[in-house]
Amino acid sequence: MSEIGAVNRTDVQSVLAQMRAMRQAASGELLRTIAEPDAASPAQSVASNATARAGFGQMLASAIGQVNGLEVAADAQRNAFVRGESQDLVKVMVAVQKSEVAFQAVAQVRNRLVTAYQDIMNMPI
Repeated sequence: MSEIGAVNRTDVQSVLAQMRAMRQAASGELLRTIAEPDAASPAQSVASNATARAGFGQMLASAIGQVNGLEVAADAQRNAFVRGESQDLVKVMVAVQKSEVAFQAVAQVRNRLVTAYQDIMNMPI
């Protein structure tokens, strides 16, 4: 029973560490984007905003790719378990839970982006 707790705790800690690293990277890019326009000319501001948008798009695409990778890995482990190629149910369940949590996080980010877009579009000019 202690092995199961150790595996789950280790996996949870690694997921939390990845989430913290992504948050720090995102906040660092945001602070850099906010600080750059003050020192730049208007032409440089447009260029830096385009770079920031491309950076955000790349970061979002990377996150979605990672979620897809987790789902593919979980599906492969689940299928291997069903076929009898693997006997480790704990790893299968952890992989499935990781993919579900990652998918739910991406869905929440999407919902918040849609809400922010709607709020901006509904602002009076």
